[in-house]
Amino acid sequence: MQKEQTFAMIKPDAVQRGFIGEIISRFEKKGIKIVAMKLVVVDRKLAEKHYAVHKGKPFFEPTVKYITSSPVVAMVLEGLNVIEMVRGMTGTTDPQKAAMGTIRGDYGQFIGRNIIHASDGKETASFEINLWFTPKDIADYRRIDEKWLTE
Repeated sequence: MQKEQTFAMIKPDAVQRGFIGEIISRFEKKGIKIVAMKLVVVDRKLAEKHYAVHKGKPFFEPTVKYITSSPVVAMVLEGLNVIEMVRGMTGTTDPQKAAMGTIRGDYGQFIGRNIIHASDGKETASFEINLWFTPKDIADYRRIDEKWLTE
């Protein structure tokens, strides 16, 4: 396991339904460090860049419309093996198939409103972090409990 960073976004449906604190709390209770976070009103240009890999697919336009419909909370999360850990905590993309106990399994209902986004790998995480944040936006600090979380 190695210390790494990942990108996560609390999507418009979660913001509108009041789940920001609950989702952040889950990451913090797991021992994941938040090193950058902001509430963002996403414009079309940023949405298209974020979802560029899906351009031309039938769900591209509805996804861009959805992500620009209300603010999102963009975050950089840090920890040991954090990409895999956060993906596990979010659950599968389709909330109807996501396990209870995961963020999507507990709060999501439909794939078009699936509560949260989390980077799926190191390259994606790097791209998304650099798209949403500048290096000076990312805090470098030690949490007081870090020594209790790892060997």
